[in-house]
Amino acid sequence: MLDDLLGRSELKERIAELEAERDRLEERFEAERERRREAVRDRQGAEERENRLENRISDLEGRLDRTDEEPGLDFRGVETLRGERLREVLSRLDSLRTSEEGVLTAMVDDDVPEEVEAAFGERAPLVSRASPCLAVADDAGLVSVALRAPLAPDPFSTWSDSVDLEFGWFLPEGEFAFALVRSDLFAMGEYRGHERVAFRAFESDVKGDHSKGGFSQGRFERRRDDQIAEHLGKCREAIAEAGPERLIVVGQRTLLKEFDADATRAVDATGDPEDALEEALGDFFTSRLYRL
Repeated sequence: MLDDLLGRSELKERIAELEAERDRLEERFEAERERRREAVRDRQGAEERENRLENRISDLEGRLDRTDEEPGLDFRGVETLRGERLREVLSRLDSLRTSEEGVLTAMVDDDVPEEVEAAFGERAPLVSRASPCLAVADDAGLVSVALRAPLAPDPFSTWSDSVDLEFGWFLPEGEFAFALVRSDLFAMGEYRGHERVAFRAFESDVKGDHSKGGFSQGRFERRRDDQIAEHLGKCREAIAEAGPERLIVVGQRTLLKEFDADATRAVDATGDPEDALEEALGDFFTSRLYRL
């Protein structure tokens, strides 16, 4: 009653209205700021994709030019190797013996060394197409192949009386940890060669995609990013507890950079963690054989 007489009730209502309006303006401001952040991220992402596409186009144009210059040049055959078939092919190469400096072995990355070009002659452009690869050729022209190595060494080139290769570049050998990481799943096996001696896996509750826009989407995405960051922290802790001397991490491409690993690769293994891990392991230790 006293508030009404003094006009305070009306003032309180007006204050409440102004506070509500202020809150609405703050939400609109935050939503607009988030939209601008998203626009910046989208623009940066678009620029990165454009740069990648330009690089890819340049690479393909270069390959097209080489193809135009040497019409009809193609692989004599291509085969995917894994398991015992891969071991058999490696054993054949490993058994090759020649006279002194009769066979060239070269790990080729981006650029084909002159020594490799000279050894393969007119077939040298195929080495570039197969790269990164381990290229092997003998001076009698009996052997001319390239293989993709899952655990490729640094580039090198050497002539010897035998092929300079290690089975561990292609097959699981020695002790190592192999981890599969997705934004909501972690699975890791510790191995001695092909034998798995330990296994650990867990899943995290990470929100899925958000279908709405505006302020609520911004809050949702920040929450999801926090959940993924927490999940990755648990993954790194699990790896640190295992303390492997060698670590291979596969899984979701955008997450691989978060791990200090000896080798990484994007894979699409899904399903039960243990089955997904074994599927990813088989995919990783798969090689491509190019007959040049």
